[in-house]
Amino acid sequence: VQLQAYGGGLVQAGGSLTLSCAASGSIFSIGVMGWYRQAPGKQRDLVATIIRSGYTNYADSVKGRFTISRDNAKNTVYLQMKSLEHEDTAVYYCNCRRGFDEYWGQGTLVTVSS
Repeated sequence: VQLQAYGGGLVQAGGSLTLSCAASGSIFSIGVMGWYRQAPGKQRDLVATIIRSGYTNYADSVKGRFTISRDNAKNTVYLQMKSLEHEDTAVYYCNCRRGFDEYWGQGTLVTVSS
């Protein structure tokens, strides 16, 4: 499975940005899809996940501001980010799981200027 993420960039605090990530290759039976982020000098942390049925899970720090969604027909996962804060600055990685295997995208940088 290959994951290609798009949509990172520079945005002012309070602004919005939407990330997308398309899966290709052996995409049959992809289960959980999600987003993680890694700020400079910090570990990679969960942002949000979504399963095929649409059930979602969010980190407390983004609840109410970020929305994850997926298009199963396009094997694409989205992360709509609103009310962005400087603390949201990080490299965002998309992730998916297929059976016992886990796959990561290349990361896309989101910079929020204060």
